[in-house]
Amino acid sequence: MKQLFFSLLLLCGALTLKAEDGHQLWLRPHPAAPVTVVSAAKNSLLLATAKQELQRGWQGAAGANVRLTIKKDKALRNDGFRLSATSVEAATEAGLLYGVFELLRRQQTGQPLAAGVSNPSYELRVLNHWDNLDGSVERGYAGQSIFWRKDSAFAVTARDKALWQAYARADASVGINGAVINNVNSSPQMLSGPYLARTKAIADELRPFGVKVFLSVKFSSPALLGGLKTSDPLDPAVISWWKNKTKEVYALIPDFGGFVVKASSEGQPGPQDYGRTHADGANLLADAVRPFGGLVMWRAFVYSPADKDRAKQAYNEFVPLDGKFRDNVIIQVKNGPIDFQPREPFSPLFGALKKTAVMPEFQITQEYLGQSTDLVFLAPMWEECLGSDTYQAGPGSTVARCTDGSVYPQRHSAMAGVANVGLATNWTGQDFGQANWYAFGRLAWNNTMKSSQIADEWLRLTFAESATTAAGQPAPAAADWNAHFLAPMTQLLLASREAAVNYSMPLGLHHIMSATYDHYGPGPWWAPDKMRADWTPPYYHQAAANGVGFDRTTAGSNAVSQYHEPLAAQFNDPATCPDEYLLWFHHLPWDFKMKSGRTLWDELALHYDLGVHQVRQFQQTWDAARPYVDAERFATVQNKLRAQSGNAVLWKDACLLYFQQFSRLPIPASVEPPMHTLEGVIANDQRPQRQRR
Repeated sequence: MKQLFFSLLLLCGALTLKAEDGHQLWLRPHPAAPVTVVSAAKNSLLLATAKQELQRGWQGAAGANVRLTIKKDKALRNDGFRLSATSVEAATEAGLLYGVFELLRRQQTGQPLAAGVSNPSYELRVLNHWDNLDGSVERGYAGQSIFWRKDSAFAVTARDKALWQAYARADASVGINGAVINNVNSSPQMLSGPYLARTKAIADELRPFGVKVFLSVKFSSPALLGGLKTSDPLDPAVISWWKNKTKEVYALIPDFGGFVVKASSEGQPGPQDYGRTHADGANLLADAVRPFGGLVMWRAFVYSPADKDRAKQAYNEFVPLDGKFRDNVIIQVKNGPIDFQPREPFSPLFGALKKTAVMPEFQITQEYLGQSTDLVFLAPMWEECLGSDTYQAGPGSTVARCTDGSVYPQRHSAMAGVANVGLATNWTGQDFGQANWYAFGRLAWNNTMKSSQIADEWLRLTFAESATTAAGQPAPAAADWNAHFLAPMTQLLLASREAAVNYSMPLGLHHIMSATYDHYGPGPWWAPDKMRADWTPPYYHQAAANGVGFDRTTAGSNAVSQYHEPLAAQFNDPATCPDEYLLWFHHLPWDFKMKSGRTLWDELALHYDLGVHQVRQFQQTWDAARPYVDAERFATVQNKLRAQSGNAVLWKDACLLYFQQFSRLPIPASVEPPMHTLEGVIANDQRPQRQRR
């Protein structure tokens, strides 16, 4: 019956063919059957939203009665829920809303509706928007900010409200319950009256979907905004200023979530400017928000140009402070020790902080992974990190379990994702970039969820009803759609991250992108005069006649010592270090014999070549999907894949030709010869962007 129903959905979508611009995301409307919603709970904004969602998307039996029940149950934690075919039980109203979205998702994707409990892995599932008050977005590739506008920041329009509601609905549909609406490189004006008034307006539109607003704050705000002589976190006047400012915020927004802080990092002010510690700074703000139930997310992304190995500094600064933070402080740690690279080992801070709450921070926006051009599904990357065993409390101490409260007791838990949302019609600039927004929410709710299930769900929700033939005729039956669209596209998504690693930074290479174009494209040569070393690729790849890679062994920077055994010994020995991290931890000769039996140089060349061929296969897979996708989105993605294919070739040619200067070895005969010259690539990289493309 379910298969028949799914087939009918496909046919209905085909018979009402229309172009799609991607704005509906995975929430594209379906013809809804009538349903009666029954609830004994007192009506509220969240309950009203849950009822509305059932009525606009019900795919079950026509005329069914669906019961929504608030129930105190030890099995239900935080916003967890219990489902049956016609009921949702939860301990909170937000839980009812999430249960409704799950019920509708299961109906739309044909998943079974067996009764069961679903609890979130993390209490807080939050998007970090690096949006500036002038409307620009740092590392944003989908247009201007949905929250802020230059010169009209304080005029809230009906269009603003509709956009914020649509955004919050998408968040709620995958369990995201928090939004940090401004850049971690914050302006002190964020806490001024006019911007707080707009923040209140945003919070009012997000509230019916259970999404709390958080703000990034500049640590020096007491001096810059308040006119104080100092922002020392132990100064009584500074403490008083933060308490009063926090009261002002909560008076406007009673359910305000709290503050995010980037301090003593990349030139941002922080407690170290006054001889204080990260704990001193975080606790100052934690005490200010505590009376209101607020949280402080204190970022551990810190490094200084004087450190010989940037990868070590966060561990060195935060581990000695373990246990000194308030229990409403969560240390926000990037997935790897450097900076959202295509592949990194997990940050050694995970599991090392045993008395302090720690939250993973992932980057949804593809800063180092082709931005809004390349199709790269990030769920496998995050799954890899979350499933990594830290061994800090014995085998099975995965990053997921060390951050969700399973291994160490912690009052609060959270996961953050740097958002890829902007004013682009399809929200993310690349239609398949939407899959990463969706995947983040699903993994934040269930940190053991498999990437394959996430990909399957997103493809069904996003493309199923658009199945048509090129001539606009009804699409084939569901079985044909499954075999010729769903299966190959799922495999494409699951392979896409590894392909990006192959054609850009394989075998543990990292941070070798061009900074000329904001980290888009290759640039292993990039090292301007007077630039601090740790902002340049040569600092990381260390290529020379004697080999390539960063030596982090006990004979080098000794970064391996920050990992618990048996990982430290495993990473320290090139014979046991996984190939994917080899050049992260080792500087090795070009003729080093790999596990495959090939030399390092040949292995590197073959990985680059493989990445190119993988992307070309993606093009073929997508071309074969034409009968199953509306014409507008098909053409848009096809053009993106063409650009990605060229991007992959450029990465391969540029990196192999550059590294060949040091290896002085021939490119293997089985590798496609370069289309470019090194001189041409470097010259093109140095031209203004408008001339380059």
